[in-house]
Amino acid sequence: MANVYYDKDADPSIILGKKVAVVGYGSQGHAHALNLKDTGVDVRVGLREGSGSAKKAEAAGLKVASIAQAAKEADVVMLTLPDTDIADVYNDYVAPNLTAGNAVFLAHGLNVRFNLITPAVDLDVAMCAPKGPGHLVRRTYTEGGGVPALIAVHQNPTGKAKEIALSYAYGIGGTRAGVIETTFAEETETDLFGEQVVLCGGLTALIKAGFETLVDAGYQPEMAYFECLHEVKLIVDLMYEQGIAGMEYSISTTAEYGDLTRGPRIVTDATRAEMKKILGEITDGSFVKEFIGDFKSGSKKFNALRAEVKRHPVEKVGAELRAMMPWISAGRPSVQDASGG
Repeated sequence: MANVYYDKDADPSIILGKKVAVVGYGSQGHAHALNLKDTGVDVRVGLREGSGSAKKAEAAGLKVASIAQAAKEADVVMLTLPDTDIADVYNDYVAPNLTAGNAVFLAHGLNVRFNLITPAVDLDVAMCAPKGPGHLVRRTYTEGGGVPALIAVHQNPTGKAKEIALSYAYGIGGTRAGVIETTFAEETETDLFGEQVVLCGGLTALIKAGFETLVDAGYQPEMAYFECLHEVKLIVDLMYEQGIAGMEYSISTTAEYGDLTRGPRIVTDATRAEMKKILGEITDGSFVKEFIGDFKSGSKKFNALRAEVKRHPVEKVGAELRAMMPWISAGRPSVQDASGG
């Protein structure tokens, strides 16, 4: 069983006695910075020159500095940038401004696990990764709760990296819900596998295949959309709240019998073999090599695949049907607008 830590296991005085720089002010960055500030931590946000996020951070009462200056001032530097940006930013602006005994923190382990960055041996290197999107990390904190988080230690020259990580987790509200100890390799590999095989890649491929099967058989696209995409939220919410068995108890006996007898015919031994192959591509580094290589060459493959998704008939039908159900997104900006700037 994993080690799980709570408020009582963390020493808040550790992070309260340090200067922290949060590099980036996106989904995770804004939540970390604001939660730390509200905990009483001396925090600043490190941003690129001309960043559109500077005004947002300053309006929220946060100190803003260049990435280099923020790193120079800080004892702990948390990198919350996209995986594709971390190596260049770390090597160019962060590493030159660190001194022995400083700590480099990450909210995801990919850059360390696959040696895209190599922090100096006299630096603590640790992870504090909330298991939820930034808006939830922030909202639950303001409500007095927290989102469960992971911590891991990669380098520990001071002998206190774990204690600092736990204290940092306290600062962002993670220890209120529970903090699980893991490793950089385990967090990175399971995260990539989950995204590719189940949460994103597996789910979207299954939805599109189901939609296409019904439409090709002559059923109306609108009916196919409702059955293969729209109602996914209902089932996912039930599993999220009650587990798989609870979801099955909540649905009709017809649906449950179909689940139990037909589901294994979709996820077959061949599917499981492909899952193992994908896991191998993750652990041996070939996925990251492919991903970073495509990014550095202009994201040609990535952009072509993105465009293909937007052209899929399920997107056209979905946009039309969602326009008939304005309550779905009432009061919330689109994901594109929310992430802009």
